[in-house]
Amino acid sequence: MQVYPLFATTGVAVGICAMQLVRNITTNPEVRVTKENRAAGVLENFDEGRRYSQHGVRRFWLSKRRDYMQAMDNVPTEPTPK
Repeated sequence: MQVYPLFATTGVAVGICAMQLVRNITTNPEVRVTKENRAAGVLENFDEGRRYSQHGVRRFWLSKRRDYMQAMDNVPTEPTPK
C-alpha cells in the first residue's frame, strides 16, 4: 500500500523516457535508422533541425507569460536607506 506512489512515479519516469526515445528515433534529424539514410552522411538541413528543436510543447511554453511570482516583481532588491 505504501509503495504505490513509488510505482506511480517510476511508471511516469519510464513513460517520459520512452516517449523521448520514440521522439528521438522518429523525428530527430541526426538519428538515421536505415542503412540508406546512414550512407547520406552529414546533411545540411537546417529547416528540419529547426522543426525538431522548436516543437509544439516548446512553442506553447515560450508563448506563456513568465511572471511566476507577480507579487514579488515590484519588491525592491536593495534595502531602503533610513
